[in-house]
Amino acid sequence: MKITATIGLGANLNDPAAQVEYALAELGRLPGTRLLRHSSLYASAPVGHVDQPDFINAVAQMETELAPRVLLAALLDIEHRHGRERSFRNAPRTLDLDLLLYGNAHFHEDGLTLPHPRMQERGFVLLPLLEIAPDAVIPGHGRAADWLAACADQSVVVVASATLQPRPPLHGENVPPNPPAAAVNA
Repeated sequence: MKITATIGLGANLNDPAAQVEYALAELGRLPGTRLLRHSSLYASAPVGHVDQPDFINAVAQMETELAPRVLLAALLDIEHRHGRERSFRNAPRTLDLDLLLYGNAHFHEDGLTLPHPRMQERGFVLLPLLEIAPDAVIPGHGRAADWLAACADQSVVVVASATLQPRPPLHGENVPPNPPAAAVNA
């Protein structure tokens, strides 16, 4: 069964815009998955630990046959390949991939909560989400648009359209060619 999953992307180290773009391209190559659409790139101030560079954020929607835990494991693998280290909560990062929504799933298990906790409180999630899905609903919380006003004090601005640039291969990795951007955003 195919489910629409929504992924939040963020980075603030090692050319954050490129990290997010590379990750967008990688999402489309996950097995049993097709990238449906992605937002522009947004710049946002850090939350929690504020003594760090600003973030580049985006949101992508994909159609997937992967179960939520399998998809989460794939996202964590992409983060790891991008050099993600989890030194402390809200630390600077080369890449952060969050499973925000998985269809209408609404549950909490050890290591996985859907929808993603606090997504409705984050302008850097809501603005790009509403760009690609203006009628998005956050299960258990209602329409995403209804939460935007509560984020008015957060600094989030569009900085660029994502172009899905392929990243250079990592050591020992063969990377298949990417589909044309027009096919991805169709």
